[in-house]
Formats: sequence, structure tokens, C-alpha cells
Amino acid sequence: MPLWLERQPLVLASKSDVRGKILAAAGLRFEIRPAQIDERAVEAKAGLSDAAAVARLLARAKAEAVSATRPGQLVLGADQTLARGAMRLSKPANRDQAGEQLRALRGRKHELHSAVALVRDGAALFECVDTARLTMRDVSDRFLSDYLDMAGDATLHSVGAYQLEGIGIHLFEKVEGDYFTILGLPLMPLLAFMRQSKFIDG
Repeated sequence: MPLWLERQPLVLASKSDVRGKILAAAGLRFEIRPAQIDERAVEAKAGLSDAAAVARLLARAKAEAVSATRPGQLVLGADQTLARGAMRLSKPANRDQAGEQLRALRGRKHELHSAVALVRDGAALFECVDTARLTMRDVSDRFLSDYLDMAGDATLHSVGAYQLEGIGIHLFEKVEGDYFTILGLPLMPLLAFMRQSKFIDG
């Protein structure tokens, strides 16, 4: 019996390679249809200041946007926000911004809030936000410059300018939280809901 029990594949409303790899490794049948929404406009309209609430809002907005074009299918939206106290960061636009983010985070603890929303025909079936806490080493300017050279354009693909699953691991002294949450997809609660709802075998 196949693991995925739905007649149609899951739709991932994200262009994240990492999220796609996580779902593929978990044996789920899915297709990718990135949501075309203005995240900053959605966030501004909602007027939310809490980073976890913003992640939840954006995950659901992405899933709802794609769900409108995929009748009957399960659509998975996901988002991740980074907060250091009251300061929130988005993906850096260039190397200079990546360096600024890393300097703001070094020697300090910050939080990653990862959210998922599962939607069918515009109705939210499941939502979840999970938080991980990471403490960055107090690295030197020289180390940061070397890191930016080694990581290259990959620093522009993630908030905080690092990928923990790659060379970015060298930036950290302590990591608290679920690994999949850190990668941007709280997988365990999602799979638990899918099993309960008979979307997957188990």
C-alpha cells in the first residue's frame, strides 16, 4: 500500500528546495506550485508584531492563494520568521545585508518560528507554529567574511543568512529545538495530523 492515500498529490505552495526535499524524503507524493503573494503587503495589512503570528499568517495566506487554483487538492503553505527580541529579520537581498544580519546575531540567541498550514478548497484543516532557539558564536569579522565567501549566494536564500544543514553550522554554539523546524517545516506535527486524517498510511 502506498504511503500517500489521497487520490491527488499534495501541493506544496513554496519554492523552497529544502521543504521539497523534506517531503520527498518522508515519502509523500507532492507537486510544487509556489504561491504568488506579496508577503510584506500581507504582513503590513494584518498589522501583526509577533513573529510567530506572522509566520502563521503567511503560511496560511500562501496555502489559500494556491488552493484557489487547485480545487479538491490538499495545499501546504509554510513560512519561517526570525526574531531576536523585538528585532525581526527577512531574507537578505545581497551580501552586505547578509553580513549585517550575521553581525546582529553573533554572540546572541535568536528564535526561528516555522509555520505550516494545510488547506483544501480555501478551508484551513491544520495549522501549526513551532519555535527553535539558536545561539550564535561570537565569531570574528574575519570569520564572518570567510563564511560569506564560502557560502556564496546560499546566504541570500534563508532568513539570518545561514543554512544549519550546511556550512552555516559553524556559526553556532547551541541549538535548541526540532531539526525540521529549523529547516522551515515542522514535520512531526504535520505528519501526525495527516495520519489522524487518513491522508497518509500509518
